[in-house]
Amino acid sequence: MRSAICLLLASGLVPIAGPLAADTAASGTVAEVSADAPSELKVTIYRDPFRGAGSIDLDRLEGFALVSETRTVHLPAGESRLRFEGVADGIEPSSAIVTGLAAQVLEKNREGALLSPSALVAQAQGKPLVLIRTNSRTGVVERTPGTILSDAEGGVVFRTSEGVEALRCSGLPETFSFEPSTGLSSHPTLSVLARSLEPVSGMVTLSYLARGFDWAANYTATLSADETRMDLGAWVTLANGNGVGFPAAQTQVVAGRVNRENDEVEPIDVGGPILARCWPRGSTSDIPELLQFDSAAALARKAAKEGGATRALAAAPLPQMAAQRVTEEQLGDLKLYRVPQPTTVASRQSKQVRLLDRTAIPVTVVYGADLASGVTAGAVPAIKYLRSVNSTANHLGLPLPSGRVDAFGEHRGLLEHEADLRDLAVDEELEISLGTSPDVEVTVVKEGTDSERIEIANARARQIRFELRLSLEEGARVVRSDRPMETKNGRPIFRLDVPANSTATLRYQIGKRSS
Repeated sequence: MRSAICLLLASGLVPIAGPLAADTAASGTVAEVSADAPSELKVTIYRDPFRGAGSIDLDRLEGFALVSETRTVHLPAGESRLRFEGVADGIEPSSAIVTGLAAQVLEKNREGALLSPSALVAQAQGKPLVLIRTNSRTGVVERTPGTILSDAEGGVVFRTSEGVEALRCSGLPETFSFEPSTGLSSHPTLSVLARSLEPVSGMVTLSYLARGFDWAANYTATLSADETRMDLGAWVTLANGNGVGFPAAQTQVVAGRVNRENDEVEPIDVGGPILARCWPRGSTSDIPELLQFDSAAALARKAAKEGGATRALAAAPLPQMAAQRVTEEQLGDLKLYRVPQPTTVASRQSKQVRLLDRTAIPVTVVYGADLASGVTAGAVPAIKYLRSVNSTANHLGLPLPSGRVDAFGEHRGLLEHEADLRDLAVDEELEISLGTSPDVEVTVVKEGTDSERIEIANARARQIRFELRLSLEEGARVVRSDRPMETKNGRPIFRLDVPANSTATLRYQIGKRSS
């Protein structure tokens, strides 16, 4: 499942183009306009191509998503800065596409400065504001016009009619009153500079790529008591590590590896702490305390922690939506799995939707061992496998995305093993490892420089099927054996039955290939 595709070659999408915004400097005032909240959302999640079948960590999501938002906009005549608030933190501005906008698009920007104490101070630097002080004895509130001279990095310094002062150094409770026109947003924002000859209103679609997403498949395999049948169920786990959620979104996931450049995304700037160091008036003999105002992001993390919010996937059960079944479609050489009903891809959360339920899948239990050339003599336990074919005749017959399999025994109802499942196409062999078996032991006995005897001891009360797979050095081959040999995936393999409570032997000799 590998393919090189352009993610934004969707039907009807046209890349943004236009002259540089610098050419519009003399065009007059630019109106600030905000698009309405999305009326329709579509989220297509591409999984981390290098994560394999491992678990998902919300703090390390290396997948991405294609997000499509339908919004209503109202633009006046002239130039306008159209703001799309609430886009994903990890948006890639260069991938953004706006369709349905009648106005001419001049530029697009990702605004990374979010509303936070330090961002407010930085934005207001050099601008008039009001200092609010409260007299602790009389309770009288004084409002004094002033100007901030320095940002929050080294301490806030401001000027009033009384002179230059530092924040919180008067000995009185004090704060600033900021004008609402700071240009900051409480959510990540993408802005578009547009020019229209007349007022326009209508629906537009914003599509973009964003980091901080991932998905995984999680399977449960339950083996029957006689080990001839298996029930297989699966969930699709959706993960969003962004600070923005997508409610009631049409959601789908893509299986396979997309060839894509791994460009870094500029992080959203939530601002650092505001520091205030001073000797309060009338108490110069006291050592001042460090006053620190946490950034908005730090406060949010603290509140989530105190409220018991779960950040690790394994720490608490995931929200589940059992009624929804994911359906599979073809997407070029990739596989597309669509959630049939709208679902919420919430901020900083993992959730699960049902992928499949299959029962009575015929399986064969096989015990095996992989031996490399030159292996030392000794005994090792054999590996137990469940084997079937991903076909309609075996109650499967659909592409299975890679993921983690939890295997259970029906007669005990206990977890027996966790294994990884690779991407499987229809009619491919399905093999699930159940780990080592204490009942089947493989012993290697050296009988010469290139000759080995393999003893397979079966302590089970029934006959087993055993497979020995060899890994040979380049130029080596099996020149002689006392049992029939086959080839699987380019490697020699021996298949034999071992009776109950018995030991079977296998001898072979390794030699060099003739030139």
